[in-house]
Amino acid sequence: MASTPTNVIDALPHDWRAGRFVGRIDRGEGPCPILVQDGQAFDMSRVAPTVSALLAGGTIDATRGESLGALAELGLSPDEGAAHRLLSPIDLQCVKAAGVTFAVSALERVIEERARGDHGKAAGLRVTLEQALGGNIRSVVPGSAEAAKLKDALIAEGLWSQYLEVAIGPDAEIFTKSPVLSTVGWGMPVGVRSDSTWNNPEPEVVLVADAHGRAVGATLGNDVNLRDFEGRSALLLGKAKDNNASCSLGPLIRLFDDGFTMDDVRSSEVKLTITGTDGYVLEGASSMDQISRDPEDLLGQALSEHHYPDGLVLFLGTLFAPTQDRDEPGRGFTHKVGDSVVITNPRLGTLVNPVMTSADAPAWTFGLGDLMRNLAKRGLL
Repeated sequence: MASTPTNVIDALPHDWRAGRFVGRIDRGEGPCPILVQDGQAFDMSRVAPTVSALLAGGTIDATRGESLGALAELGLSPDEGAAHRLLSPIDLQCVKAAGVTFAVSALERVIEERARGDHGKAAGLRVTLEQALGGNIRSVVPGSAEAAKLKDALIAEGLWSQYLEVAIGPDAEIFTKSPVLSTVGWGMPVGVRSDSTWNNPEPEVVLVADAHGRAVGATLGNDVNLRDFEGRSALLLGKAKDNNASCSLGPLIRLFDDGFTMDDVRSSEVKLTITGTDGYVLEGASSMDQISRDPEDLLGQALSEHHYPDGLVLFLGTLFAPTQDRDEPGRGFTHKVGDSVVITNPRLGTLVNPVMTSADAPAWTFGLGDLMRNLAKRGLL
């Protein structure tokens, strides 16, 4: 098990000095977009007051920003009052997510649905469904003639589900994960509802797109999920996904360039470690080469007939579906307060978040009105 980074610099990818990154910090007056290039940090707020605007302008010229010196010497910290406080790396972008993009996650969603949110029934249902489906769903191309044939067979056997529809049908599941400005960053607590008894992290690669819908970079994300809520009814997806502190991103956005491309996203593996104060440890991984739909296809489906003038970020889904028992046999995994969630990828870095209840996590209080007033006060609008 790899050690957990205790500072932001150690959480950056091994080749971070060779890449270009965008993020946000607070230097004491309010959020500032920063560019990291050749290991140096630049405050870009006088060039573009938000990360959204900075990414919309095409090529980012570091020389137009204010040099802050070597990133490693800034003492970045998520703590309130830090001289250079690290924030979530996005601001005005819409936060979207693609669900059921891996075969294993499709099966787990079907299990949630059939168990009606009761984790005690999950183990038996998992065996039944795996025996009925075999390996078929893992090799099916969504929207293909083969997928339609499998759908007909499953309907005939009484095994069809709305989750299988989005797993192998022509249309992906795309939903809004979190309100604008509500995401949390590296080192900040993530929240699960205090009345949830079956939940888990979802380690994912997150595409970052500009105002024209073009993918310009990627970061790591935790699409915290409440399995009991969504399992009771798919109509509870909003309550299962969108809660205080339930969406984390970071540590920084890695911009696409000659050294980091969409093919790196396609071949990436995201590893996860959960460590509890009770001594419990769970490790898992999600390999993007097993995704059912290409990242560019998912981004196209998220765009659809929409327009996102401030850009968007898109969680690409996860292969990770924890079934390892934590307490009683057959009860599977669920979070406990105090868990540490570590999500890592060699090219994107490491996202670290402690777990709290959404009720006890720091409240989201800095909204769009606050941002506009802050930027105006600083002469940035």
